Amino acid sequence: MSRIATVARKTKETDIKVEINLDGTGRSNIDTGIGFFDHMLTALAKHSGIDMNVACIGDLDVDSHHSVEDTGIVLGTAVAQALGDKTGIRRFGSAAIPMDEALGKAIIDISGRPFIVFDCEFAGDMCGQMDTQLFEEFFRSFAFNAGITLHISAPYGNNDHHKAEAMFKALARALREACEEDPRFKGQIVSTKGSL
Repeated sequence: MSRIATVARKTKETDIKVEINLDGTGRSNIDTGIGFFDHMLTALAKHSGIDMNVACIGDLDVDSHHSVEDTGIVLGTAVAQALGDKTGIRRFGSAAIPMDEALGKAIIDISGRPFIVFDCEFAGDMCGQMDTQLFEEFFRSFAFNAGITLHISAPYGNNDHHKAEAMFKALARALREACEEDPRFKGQIVSTKGSL
């Protein structure tokens, strides 16, 4: 069964379309109008192995907040749809990714119970065109719409670019692990409740 999804969402602030294939090879075509965000989503696709097309037209004349948050909403919704009833997946995933002096960590549970713990302090206000406050906004909107519990952090690092990128890559690897189909649980839901 293919694990693909296409989700579109249009508001007065953004017009977004996302296409994903959970069982891809990390190919991507990303265009949000925010260069640094495109760089992060490209890394997310590559290191998760999720094929990902993301097109966002947003009110960048205001700022990048709506585009980043709403992209998280649509991408999270697409992941939830592609996972279906979550039969046979590993469910849990974790990764710690170094990027030079910085470390990014992500631990996830595809639980159906959305929650986020975000722990990262940025030294500056911006990474390229992206407000550093928006990294937490993206991770939150993604986690809540994907239906996952996400603990994500950069416990140390001096360079904001490195901290952000390490977190995106850690999320990618954790997602790859959690979304993988586990042959030991073929046809089963990995929960004592029988559903996720």
